[in-house]
Amino acid sequence: MFARVTNYRMKPGSIDTAMAMLDDLKPQIMALPGLKQFINMMNDDGTGCVVSVVESEEQSNANQAAVQALWAQFADHLAEPPTMTGFNIIMNESNE
Repeated sequence: MFARVTNYRMKPGSIDTAMAMLDDLKPQIMALPGLKQFINMMNDDGTGCVVSVVESEEQSNANQAAVQALWAQFADHLAEPPTMTGFNIIMNESNE
C-alpha cells in the first residue's frame, strides 16, 4: 500500500466554507480508484494535512489528475498550493 500526504493552509476566514465543500465532495473523494482510507486533519489556524491510503503508488499516480481537480475547487480558499509527498506503507494497524 501507499500513502500520499498533502500539507495545506487555508486562508483566514475560509475554514467553515472549506469544511462544507469537503463534505459535499466526500462521494467524489471516496470514489477515487484504489482509495482505502482518507484522513483530513486541520488546526484552528487553517493549517492541515491529508493522508490518503491507496492500493499502490501506481494507483496514486493514476489518480493525480482527479486529485488535482478536487484541490482546484478549493483554490480560492487556499493560502498557497498544497504540497504532496508519497510514502510506501510499512505498517498499518488499528485497535478498531
